[in-house]
Amino acid sequence: MGSIEIILLNFSEIRRRSIKLWTGIPNEYLYWKPDNDAFTIIEMIRHVLEGEHLFHKIIENRGNLGQYQSPWKGVKFSTVKNELAFSENYRMSFLNMVKELSKSDLETNRIERKEVGQSKTLGDYLNRIAYHESVHTGQILSYLRIIGIDRPQIWD
Repeated sequence: MGSIEIILLNFSEIRRRSIKLWTGIPNEYLYWKPDNDAFTIIEMIRHVLEGEHLFHKIIENRGNLGQYQSPWKGVKFSTVKNELAFSENYRMSFLNMVKELSKSDLETNRIERKEVGQSKTLGDYLNRIAYHESVHTGQILSYLRIIGIDRPQIWD
């Protein structure tokens, strides 16, 4: 298995576990948050889905977002199923972009984000995208522990 296949497998496994978690949350808890400054559960799910699209655009533009407009702007929160359906085409576009990369692209293409002081190889940047989703999965698990409800078993 090559570098690209391993990266794609990692993205696939992380999302599979996220979906297992997200779809296991009763709807009545989707708007729960631990304090006034935190994301609600549904906001965090959207943040992950929208963030992947944002990262995709950052990669396409090698770091420069320009006049980025989120497709989620103005879309009302509803259910996990609807959030996943809305994001599906963006997800597929992102994964297709990754599939077209070469090992050389991972090592030589750089993502330069001067506004946040980042200069990373593409391979490094892709791993940071995966980490972002994983961190939020952990946050949601901790939310469910605080609420005191069963947490879906994502460690299969």
